[in-house]
Amino acid sequence: MCGIAGYINLKSEMIRNTAPIISMLQSQKHRGPDDSGVRAFSLSRGTSLELDPIFPQAISGNFEGIIGFNRLSILDLSLNGHQPMISPDGNIILMLNGEIYNAFDFKPELERNGYRFRSTSDTEVVLSLYIKYGFEKMILLLNGMFAIVVIDLGKRITYIARDRYGIKPIYYFHDNVTLAFSSEIKSFLCLENFIPQLNLDNLDEFMLFRSNVEGTLYKGVNAVAPGSFITFSHDAGLHQNYYYCVESLKREVNRGHKFEDSISSLSNSLSSSVKSQLISDVKLGCQLSGGIDSSLVTWFANRSLEHGGFEAVSIVFENSFYSEEEYIDKVAGQLGIVAHKFALHSDYYFENLERATWHFEAPLNHPNTVAIYLLSQRAKEYVTVLLSGEGADEIFGGYPRYYDLSFPFLNRLFAEKIYEGFSNQSNIMDYFDPVLRSVLASSFISPLVAGQLYSNFNKFNAIDKRSQIYRSLTGSLFSRQVKYEMMTYLPDLLIRQDKMSMAHSIENRVPFLDNTVVEDSFRIPEDHLIRRYSKEGLNTEKYLLKKSAEKIFGKEFSFRKKMGFGVPVRQFYSNRRFLEYIHDEIIPGTRIRGVLDSKYIEAWIKAPQNISYHESEALWISIAFEAWAKTFLDK
Repeated sequence: MCGIAGYINLKSEMIRNTAPIISMLQSQKHRGPDDSGVRAFSLSRGTSLELDPIFPQAISGNFEGIIGFNRLSILDLSLNGHQPMISPDGNIILMLNGEIYNAFDFKPELERNGYRFRSTSDTEVVLSLYIKYGFEKMILLLNGMFAIVVIDLGKRITYIARDRYGIKPIYYFHDNVTLAFSSEIKSFLCLENFIPQLNLDNLDEFMLFRSNVEGTLYKGVNAVAPGSFITFSHDAGLHQNYYYCVESLKREVNRGHKFEDSISSLSNSLSSSVKSQLISDVKLGCQLSGGIDSSLVTWFANRSLEHGGFEAVSIVFENSFYSEEEYIDKVAGQLGIVAHKFALHSDYYFENLERATWHFEAPLNHPNTVAIYLLSQRAKEYVTVLLSGEGADEIFGGYPRYYDLSFPFLNRLFAEKIYEGFSNQSNIMDYFDPVLRSVLASSFISPLVAGQLYSNFNKFNAIDKRSQIYRSLTGSLFSRQVKYEMMTYLPDLLIRQDKMSMAHSIENRVPFLDNTVVEDSFRIPEDHLIRRYSKEGLNTEKYLLKKSAEKIFGKEFSFRKKMGFGVPVRQFYSNRRFLEYIHDEIIPGTRIRGVLDSKYIEAWIKAPQNISYHESEALWISIAFEAWAKTFLDK
């Protein structure tokens, strides 16, 4: 796990010193504290030069581009894994942030074809694959999590790519002067021509969903989309290309598939995925929440590790309603592993809100983001690599809304919408529109509350891009929702995991998002994934995973009510220091900024225990937005 940074001058101006790139690397040193590298290059001349990554220096020669890399050593801890990595002929420069779990499957064939490796890093394998196959074929071969930059001096072209599902982030800033790219947005603050400004065009969507499927809240800054790459050359300019689309996944119809066969298929693919993600030259463990997904990952990992020493890290709460400590203890006790448990208290939450925001680089999308920040901070005392259960809910139908949408007029949500409809006609009409019903299912607040908080709110602008995505999808209602959530909701969760873990130099791996696991999940009939009726009860989402876990941990463990990773944020709102912070900084800052309506924040914070769910969520995003704006926009 590492940090990438770089920029290319689009005019004829040459780069004359290394101070900006070194500052960019320093701003994200937490992503890779073990080693750094800097290289200047010229696409137009086909040349490059390695430079000192620590001390700024003047650059002699004609180079319009420069790149830098911070390395967190996971595989091959020696300097042989140093990046930027360059090909033997000097024509190819490559940087890789992430892990390629199938990299070493290609090594024997590459060696037979004459490639000689001086390291045991996956980066060198990827470099060799690029030399042999070219970029577009190489990227299709990779199974892993990654952001990759390839500079081909022979072809005079730069490639910047992101993995299929958006596990690893990479951003780019493009104006008429510069093309800059980085693992973290804050690196752009080191460039003279980058001025952080709020992108109001994306605020409507953010208010409802706390993320943007295209672009960011910063003007001129975009994320490379999951499953895509951008190319740049001085002749052709900048272009976006997709090498993978979730829509390519087709759900198989149940033609006599036995349920036990589905359990066996899931077990085999998940076991293989976990085993492949245990490759590490540093200590690893599991992020154990006590839920089904992380418990299964922990079980498979513990079974695969022959040498033992596998440990778990967990967040617990004093409030038993939010804490799954009982189930954490059950899993750890049954497997005979150590579970390090850390309690999240309101004081810590308050004290680290802005620090977590600095690392997240956007308004904190979930109140539990601070909890993951704490988990990663404490986990660093024990491990460097953490496996998590992220992604299982999205691909295996783990949210109640999956069931609600599959049976839209036979559930509690429909009854609630009918009730709400008497006071808000548009709300009930939204539910009867199948596209809006599916798109708004993953929103955090209602359009009505969003309009109160943000007077310029435009519902149609907020949902337009997501509606277009949903309409492009095929398959059953359930399959379309799975694909939609993978393309919209999941990347937001993965960004949270990446940035909070990398804030403390922790690599977070997600076995459920292995290429094969995802593909195999679509070979499982949907009636094996969710059940309208089952002997375990009504409305059973993620049924297959629950039955798989039942075989290991028992029925009571597997079929308990889903809790999710919640945080007692209403309780935290009552913390004296937190209240002072809201009254002294958040509310006055909101008034001055004039984007959100501070009177609603003042009203909601007076009695946070009595406000509605949507109002509570709106209060959170108000606090998170102002904390972000003052951290980044006011710099």
